[in-house]
Amino acid sequence: MQPNFIHLRVHSEYSLVDGMVRIKPLVAKAVELGMPAVALTDQSNLFALIKFYQAALGGGIKPIAGTDLWLRNPDDVNKPFRLLLLVQNLEGYRNLTRLVSRSYREGQHLGRPMLDRDWLEGSVDGLIALSAGRDGDVGRALLAGNQAAAERLLAGWLELFGDRFYLELNRTGRPDEEAYLHAAVALAAARDVPVVATNDVRFLASEDFEAHEVRVCIHDGRTLEDSRRPRLYSEQQYLRTQQEMCELFADIPEALANSVEIAKRCSLALTLGKHFLPDFPIPEGMTIEQFFSEESRKGLQWRLEQLFDTSSADFAEIRKPYDERLQIELDVINQMGFPGYFLIVADFIQWAKDNAIPVGPGRGSGAGSLVAYVLKITDLDPIEHELLFERFLNPERVSMPDFDIDFCMDRRDEVIDYVARKYGRDSVSQIITYGSMAAKAVVRDVGRVLGHPYGFTDRVAKMIPFELGMTLEKALEESEDLADAYRTDEEVGELINMARKLEGLARNAGKHAGGVVIAPGLLTDFAPLYCEEGGGNLVTQFDKNDVEQAGLVKFDFLGLRTLTIIDWALQTVNAGRAKQGLEPIDISAIDMADPATFKMLKRCETTAVFQLESRGMKELIKKLQPDSFDDITALVALFRPGPLQSGMVDNFINRKHGREAISYPDAQYQHGSLKPILDATYGIILYQEQVMQIAQVLSGYSLGGADMLRRAMGKKKPEEMAKQRAVFKEGAENNGIDAELAMKIFDLVEKFAGYGFNKSHSAAYALVSYQTMWLKAHYPAAFMAAVCSADMDNTDKVVPLIDESRRMQLKVEPPQVNLSQYKFTIADEKTVIYGLGAIKGVGESAIESIVRERDANGPFADLFSFCRRIDMKRVNRRVLESLIRAGALDGLGENRATMMLHLPLALKMAEQQHEAQEVGQDDLFGMGESAQGGAEPAVVPEGVEEWDDEQRLQGEKETLGLYLTGHPIDRYEQDRKQLASSRIAELSVENNGGGGGGGGRRRGVPVVVVGLVVSASHRQTQRGRMGTLLLDDKSGRIEVTLFNEAYEAHRDLLVSDNLLVVSGSLSYDEYRGGLSVRADNLLTVEQARGLYASHLDLKVAPAPTEVAEFRQQLQQLLSPFLGGTCAIRLHYRSATATAEIHLGEAWRVNPSDELLRRLERWLGPEAIRVVIVRRS
Repeated sequence: MQPNFIHLRVHSEYSLVDGMVRIKPLVAKAVELGMPAVALTDQSNLFALIKFYQAALGGGIKPIAGTDLWLRNPDDVNKPFRLLLLVQNLEGYRNLTRLVSRSYREGQHLGRPMLDRDWLEGSVDGLIALSAGRDGDVGRALLAGNQAAAERLLAGWLELFGDRFYLELNRTGRPDEEAYLHAAVALAAARDVPVVATNDVRFLASEDFEAHEVRVCIHDGRTLEDSRRPRLYSEQQYLRTQQEMCELFADIPEALANSVEIAKRCSLALTLGKHFLPDFPIPEGMTIEQFFSEESRKGLQWRLEQLFDTSSADFAEIRKPYDERLQIELDVINQMGFPGYFLIVADFIQWAKDNAIPVGPGRGSGAGSLVAYVLKITDLDPIEHELLFERFLNPERVSMPDFDIDFCMDRRDEVIDYVARKYGRDSVSQIITYGSMAAKAVVRDVGRVLGHPYGFTDRVAKMIPFELGMTLEKALEESEDLADAYRTDEEVGELINMARKLEGLARNAGKHAGGVVIAPGLLTDFAPLYCEEGGGNLVTQFDKNDVEQAGLVKFDFLGLRTLTIIDWALQTVNAGRAKQGLEPIDISAIDMADPATFKMLKRCETTAVFQLESRGMKELIKKLQPDSFDDITALVALFRPGPLQSGMVDNFINRKHGREAISYPDAQYQHGSLKPILDATYGIILYQEQVMQIAQVLSGYSLGGADMLRRAMGKKKPEEMAKQRAVFKEGAENNGIDAELAMKIFDLVEKFAGYGFNKSHSAAYALVSYQTMWLKAHYPAAFMAAVCSADMDNTDKVVPLIDESRRMQLKVEPPQVNLSQYKFTIADEKTVIYGLGAIKGVGESAIESIVRERDANGPFADLFSFCRRIDMKRVNRRVLESLIRAGALDGLGENRATMMLHLPLALKMAEQQHEAQEVGQDDLFGMGESAQGGAEPAVVPEGVEEWDDEQRLQGEKETLGLYLTGHPIDRYEQDRKQLASSRIAELSVENNGGGGGGGGRRRGVPVVVVGLVVSASHRQTQRGRMGTLLLDDKSGRIEVTLFNEAYEAHRDLLVSDNLLVVSGSLSYDEYRGGLSVRADNLLTVEQARGLYASHLDLKVAPAPTEVAEFRQQLQQLLSPFLGGTCAIRLHYRSATATAEIHLGEAWRVNPSDELLRRLERWLGPEAIRVVIVRRS
């Protein structure tokens, strides 16, 4: 049957400012009314598009997508026009997505996103426009009696949209509608422009009008009875039937017919559920699968070298299960098309680690993947801990892998920023969330809008039980007080009834805690964007479920405060160790069976220990007395309502302590083949992975099939379970296992499957728990200082932590706040108090004034604000330079070099302001103190490139006493590898290690070491002058001595921070109890490279048309460095050929640091390689 009318203007709850139409009821109502299509046109957004699209298709009707947009009024920005755009096809959808996104990113005024008229030029293909009736620009002109303006505006729209522009007509009983309608119909007739009727829907039924008014008042902060509030809506704005609309517009039948015609013209077909990953850069000539497999195998080799003695006789046998498991996983991942996903995740995790941003060992089922482990996505060996890959990625159930990655809370955003820089800021975004009107909150909101006194509303709200997921319906069942008041008190009944109509509606937009999407191109090709005014907090308009349906892949960047605590504690601990000349603690390499840690655990001293600090957990620890890492993993899994209530916790404890016989899994029904699976948990089925392994061993399930069984047991669907029982029974019989016994075990497995926990997640979090516990046991002051720092803004949490510190017999000094985020620190191993005092050149007075200003007026916004706010009499230029070079002002400017450049101007402006304040003047530079305190961009010189590593690190060394963000030797790693015989940490004297006395010293082993001079000393001895160096190559330190001729020949090189190549003899120094080198020859790394470089390899790929220009550039670049002994070899590669070109003798160069820097800037670091050949 031919429809007579289609609703083309509907605001749902996702309009936020108005609208209370819920998506599924909208579709159901449209179906009920016999409408073959319906539009969703929310205010300025496409939040609900995917939900609507799927619901409509599911209901058998056509979804029409559109948006009700604000159009900037050039005459009065506070009175914008409306414009309705409807999507005809995919091109129109993309255009609308870009326009909506742009309205948020560039067009907001007082929080209202607007389009500029000229943005529509070239961006309206595939879109139909409705004039928005009396609220459109044409309508306003008509109502103002300005016919000429109306005609001019209409002509502009027709030029832009052609026959896709309609004059919109409404009859909803609101002011000026009829006057506008008659003028619009006349204009349409005169200009032969089509008209279309809409009902501007805000709710489904007319009786919802009052609830909608309350909803609008909640958003606007008004009360219902406020005489000054705008009355913008009428009770006629409901989803009218076709018959009602036909009667309403009987005099303008073409307005109804055109609604149907427009619906026919709109046919949006979205591809949902297909995922698109960004291209991960891979070497030329390789497929992504080949590169992924190669990187995984390299990673496995690295892991195995860390875990085992690769020279041992049984190493081949040890590595066999790793190789086999790796190949299985690679086959599955490549076959499922997910290598790019793994490479992307591995890349940003590695970047975080390279930049000293703490990353968790893994969480969730991802820890079960060996590939994830070898790519350093996770840090838990899944084979050692018996974790299953199929629990993470099941080849029998295709779904996207999903790594939940924990980062240090304070630095998580840096990783997101890295991803944005790598893939493009227009391709990376976080994900929106929608705040809804929850039970307690909606009662309070409705009570305020209805004008009830605060006390009355508060009393009703407090009757609602405080419980996650609580609803008003559930509250009326559970709270007798509320139910009684609802029945007996008319006002309470009215309040609750109104609140129930609004409960659950979307109220505001927020940002997902950790979700980030990376698009293979522009984000707006997949999802519209939303942001705050000014462009901050950019998010997709689709939530986490819809954004994946739209084709984007979600990556979870989660902030874990515990990683921050571990990091802060380690910083303090390692700073102390550095002062003692000790190597830093590597938290990933600590003893996992440390006696002191387990003693503390058994004493239940787990306050502030991740996952183990609650009172209930302490009680469980007291009973269990865990003595292995497996026990800690079990603790995390056991301490949940299911296991605690089922009695399995008591069974577990009793079996561990021998009070109950261990059976696999039950005394009556057990099978010997299950012992290896259940041994670690004393025969208790505790983990989901055990459920899978039991199915595999007893009934021959594949692990993928076993994962399907586990899921079926969790969902408890009778039909599915009947099928699984039959498969399980048949498989057991095929394995020669008694069918009755198999089914008894199946029943036990099914029972415990409901309580089963993901072992991968449990083990990963148990590792973090253990690390915090180890720190507490061995470095209590540093650990407690970090924990207090993490919670210092919450007095309620700090007080018990201070008590715990005192219980641990730590002395707690009064807080000494500094610029390092107010962090607690330590005076010694027994005293809890890092401050700016650690920075050389910053005096006590300066620190006090800085801290006082920050406490009084909040954090400093940038360098200019900082300089203006501090006491310049106490903090002078020298102090500020020290702060910049130390990195203490990082974040207040683009980079350290830029801040040092801007410092004179910042000081001058600060001095001018202080002088002006003294004489009562302001704004001397024509720029008042803004909210951020920043300087006018026009006044400030442009930023400069950051200092090179050498200058940056030297600044840190001189101000902090250590290298904070790297090591000077990093840049020379390729030189070191070719020049040195070994790393310092790997040096050994095979036959002299026991101490060879003076003879051993004289018979030292010849070595060449490369390192940084940490310290140098000169002294006179009876035999002549000598020098001593402490050399550091990051792997370790060693003492180097020079005597007589060697000293005299090289004394000019004995300077701190020189990078030297030392040739000499290695021996064991009994006096110092360690190895030392007696030097014969010293060279700087640059000198050694110049002396021993055979040739310089350059990878080049100029296009045929660019060869002449390339040759000229190369000649110009090499010219200043010609005359050396190092040959040049060009490795040329094009799409059709490769060649190695050896340049002639005239091209030989001195491969100095400066030459290499210039080449790197031109060709990139990866294109440059110096080949060094040591000549005896």
